[in-house]
Amino acid sequence: MSPSVWADWQQPELSHDLTAIDKVTSAVDFELQDMDEENRKLSDYKGKVILLNFWATWCPPCVREMPSMERLRQQVGTEAFEVIAVNQMEDIDEVFAFTGQLEIDPGFKILFDSDSQISQAYHVRGLPTTYLIDKKGNIRYRAVGGREFNHPEVVKIINRLMNE
Repeated sequence: MSPSVWADWQQPELSHDLTAIDKVTSAVDFELQDMDEENRKLSDYKGKVILLNFWATWCPPCVREMPSMERLRQQVGTEAFEVIAVNQMEDIDEVFAFTGQLEIDPGFKILFDSDSQISQAYHVRGLPTTYLIDKKGNIRYRAVGGREFNHPEVVKIINRLMNE
């Protein structure tokens, strides 16, 4: 196998598909520390559409999708939309070093689920797992695996949720 074919095999295209949740459920509220060691609650962002992403630095699809999350945040704006990335069981120093190596500095909140209790509450079985939460705090869409979040189809869904 040639190196370019091998590279393509290792780096499949990121999807832009989101799975609509048939039975809408309320997002579980939580309180976690951010990179500044400030406590943040999910409910602090009620009234906004939230992209809630569970990830880790050792997860290749997580790393690949992170710049698209920041591009999405910049494209959609933050008045009615928020990106929250919940890191799984890594420490602040590790994540700080990781974010310094990204092509785009993430301007969104990175929170720390040091004991995985929040990921368990959200039934996260693999990384990355992402939920789209509407302004009322209901989970409306889910994605498991890497996504290109600034894809026009995803932006259209988010805009629709923001206008509800």
